[in-house]
Amino acid sequence: MNSVLLHMNKAQKRPGQGAGLADFNKEEATRVRNFHKSFSEYAVTPLAALPQLAKDLGVGSVHVKDESKRFGLNAFKVLGGSYAIGRLLAERLGRPIEDLGRDELCSDAVRAKLGPITFATATDGNHGRGVAWTAQQLQQHAAVYMPKGSDPIRQKNILATGAECTITDLNYDDAVRLANKNADEHGWLMVQDTAWEGYEDIPRWIMQGYMTLTIEAVEQLKEQGIDRPTHVFLQAGVGSFAGAALGFIASVFGDDLPITTIVEPHQANCIYKSMVAGDGAPHNVTGDLSTLMAGLACGEPSTISWGVLRDYAAASISCPDWIAANGMRILSSPLGGDQRVISGESGAVTTGLLDYIMRRPEAADIRKALKLDASSRILLVSTEGDTSPETFREVVWYGSHAGK
Repeated sequence: MNSVLLHMNKAQKRPGQGAGLADFNKEEATRVRNFHKSFSEYAVTPLAALPQLAKDLGVGSVHVKDESKRFGLNAFKVLGGSYAIGRLLAERLGRPIEDLGRDELCSDAVRAKLGPITFATATDGNHGRGVAWTAQQLQQHAAVYMPKGSDPIRQKNILATGAECTITDLNYDDAVRLANKNADEHGWLMVQDTAWEGYEDIPRWIMQGYMTLTIEAVEQLKEQGIDRPTHVFLQAGVGSFAGAALGFIASVFGDDLPITTIVEPHQANCIYKSMVAGDGAPHNVTGDLSTLMAGLACGEPSTISWGVLRDYAAASISCPDWIAANGMRILSSPLGGDQRVISGESGAVTTGLLDYIMRRPEAADIRKALKLDASSRILLVSTEGDTSPETFREVVWYGSHAGK
């Protein structure tokens, strides 16, 4: 399917009238960021202003949050895994997270008190690498499971932390079930970025961890003269990142909530399908979930992010892989004066989609529905860099997944 599918959310609610936002307010985001600041690797990632692209597309401004610079790991996912592990260990120590930083958590004294721990997770690459890296910092262990078709370089990066890492013959959601089964059998701690009944605290902490990204972005926009974006596009796999970002944005802007659109690949569009169903319940997508956007190849919405997306997203879009490929090419070859952003396939989909919506005659109805025009101030997030170098070269150098 080469067309782009839009669903406008007629059930959208005003912030405060739908899913609770207490977990995603500015106070919580500040607490999360203070924890991340205790890591020597912490630095605010760039917010790239792309005025030439904005002019070319006929919008007021385009800003892209570049998460390829996060903790030297080329993706944002470490924010969630590290914070969730911090919260887990704080609970075991009987201490508030505010009193604990990286140095103490990595100390011999804390390790002696906690004993050996193995953290288990399933991942397409970025989340697992963040969990494995955090375990390495703590002198602990990680066991990571990847779905079939995962890029071996992503596995190699995880193995380099000293973790166990297996590429399975399962899709993402079944790899999650395998990791959870092994964690139960071996007494490991499951650190997963999707939630299900009876497993919600850790996924919630992971979502909260992502708020470091959004609080930075809002502050950076203000530094660049934009008090509020009019539009935000957020990519979704299980929806944890999108739910956390939208939850924070809804909490901060309230009734002035920007028009926020959730973006997914056709092959794994569980949020879109759930929105279209219109019954308020999350719906799964099954099968091999094969898509260029490996980080978004998830078929089952997270139960704790779904409510936020259902109630506060203005729209949901399902799109073909070539949209993401175009976004990679656009960001890597900027118009004169614009900053270059090296973005992976899951990170670039929103840029490719914006280009499609603003340029294509067949997208006129989408432009109108989303109220995109010359006054629009747009925030995008490039969630990863070239975490699969071979895929990046095939797309950017050699033109694979060409636009239709």
